[in-house]
Amino acid sequence: MRIDQVQNNEYGTFYAPYLAQIDPQYPLLEELEIALHRFIHFVREIPMDKFDFRYAEGKWTIKDIIQHIIDAERVFAYRAMRIARNDQTALPGFDEDFYVTNANANSRSIQDLLTEFSMVRHATIYLFKSFSPDSLERIGIASDNPISVRALGFIIIGHQNHHQTVFQQRYL
Repeated sequence: MRIDQVQNNEYGTFYAPYLAQIDPQYPLLEELEIALHRFIHFVREIPMDKFDFRYAEGKWTIKDIIQHIIDAERVFAYRAMRIARNDQTALPGFDEDFYVTNANANSRSIQDLLTEFSMVRHATIYLFKSFSPDSLERIGIASDNPISVRALGFIIIGHQNHHQTVFQQRYL
């Protein structure tokens, strides 16, 4: 399954910019794997003195953003699992600022963050491998919007790509 198979009614409009960043060449599982390696390689090329840098007061550091990507992936994967298992419960949103404030990312090493990112991504890949074609098309409600399991998989990638672009434009 590729991004061009995901319909507009399978996600809230907030996610459209993330999904627009997905390369239609690769199916979801391949792109999850490719994006993992691309991101780790990218982060390893960032100069060490940039990881704690904030481009403006109140903005997150690169370490904060990496932790945010990890936390968001966990939330998106959890939503995907609940919807794939046909749980009809509407799922709440989450306050990303609250998560970052309480994550303590800046006290961690970049290697520790990248290891956690890799482990979470591998868990996500195995979760999505377990979904049947029918379950990938299931739609539930999260953050007061319809969302499909397959859209959530692509949102994970698009969200990561979005933040990598932010790194390039505002931090480096």
